[in-house]
Amino acid sequence: MAKCDVCGKGAHFGNNVSHSHRRSNRIWNSNVKSVKCKVGGSTKTLHVCTRCLRSGSVERI
Repeated sequence: MAKCDVCGKGAHFGNNVSHSHRRSNRIWNSNVKSVKCKVGGSTKTLHVCTRCLRSGSVERI
């Protein structure tokens, strides 16, 4: 679910690296909010990242 409907930003994958340099998988989820927006004259609920909300890419209701 952590994928922006506007810009497509999603999760990033990498490794946790301990002090002894042992590695385990980890994930960085993007900060995605469920927001009611105006799309083509109608109201829809979209999953939008906070970067798109802050930049004004979406008209929030």
